[in-house]
Amino acid sequence: MLIRDARPDDLAAFAPVFRAVVDAGETYAFPEDLDDDQVFAMWFEQPPGRTVVATDDDGTLLGSAKMGPNRPGRGAHVATASFMVATAARGQGVGRALGEEMLRWVREQGYGAVQFNAVVETNTAAVRLWRDLGFEVLTTVPAAFESRTHGRVGLHVMHRPL
Repeated sequence: MLIRDARPDDLAAFAPVFRAVVDAGETYAFPEDLDDDQVFAMWFEQPPGRTVVATDDDGTLLGSAKMGPNRPGRGAHVATASFMVATAARGQGVGRALGEEMLRWVREQGYGAVQFNAVVETNTAAVRLWRDLGFEVLTTVPAAFESRTHGRVGLHVMHRPL
């Protein structure tokens, strides 16, 4: 697996992954039915942020992560990130590799911590991964996410000092 900075030409391979994840209705509160330009604007970070893609040896896109400051100004020392893995690539360590790359990069950039603002509590694979990588749940906002299969569920705020 190769993790590299995303390029504009990655949009064609990433947009279907984005739409599949959002349309599943289990992990992200992004609007559905976004066109490619809207997906690009929402996912492809500009500096000081960064977007990466994970590909296999053939160049097939396996997943992507975006990262950068959680808040501007006086909150910019805390990073945040979001991750999406293609359905066919799940369970192969793509999310972990993207998470480890994010942690490497945010340390290199001088961030003091990483905060995830909204990890859906029923997304047990993600919660387990982030706990494995040193994150803790600070609080859970009750019924803050409308899951397609579970109804209203909580959103974890997760944090990891660096």
